[in-house]
Amino acid sequence: MALDQSFVGRTYPPTPAYEVGREKIREFAEAVGDANPAYVDAEAARALGHADVIAPPTFVFSITYRAAGAVVQDPQLGLDYSRVVHGDQKFSYVRPVRAGDRLTVTSTIEGIKSLAGNDVLDIRGDVYDEAGELVVTALTKLVARAAEEA
Repeated sequence: MALDQSFVGRTYPPTPAYEVGREKIREFAEAVGDANPAYVDAEAARALGHADVIAPPTFVFSITYRAAGAVVQDPQLGLDYSRVVHGDQKFSYVRPVRAGDRLTVTSTIEGIKSLAGNDVLDIRGDVYDEAGELVVTALTKLVARAAEEA
């Protein structure tokens, strides 16, 4: 059954604050194989004009994807998450994420469409710092594969 188009534009409450730690940034940079010294060395980050180490661009995926859970688990939406695959991910930065940031995410359903029986769900995650300033917007595309014919 196709997802309800009336959910487009629905915004979910912000997540609790996530405090970005230096160690989390270092672990993430190592996991993705990015040896940029600004991710692990505060002096290298300061030389680039940052107050502390910064996070790799895809670091926020873990918190924006967790925030999107409010959308995919919304029983009124009726998404069958067992059929979902990750379709696409894009980030639009205002500034880098820094160690010490306390970030919240507000998720909004940007689009719902049906293609060849598959439901395509576009979720925007706006990431804000403690001052309420936008840091980055993440656009996530999820595809719920069509149920197989019996």
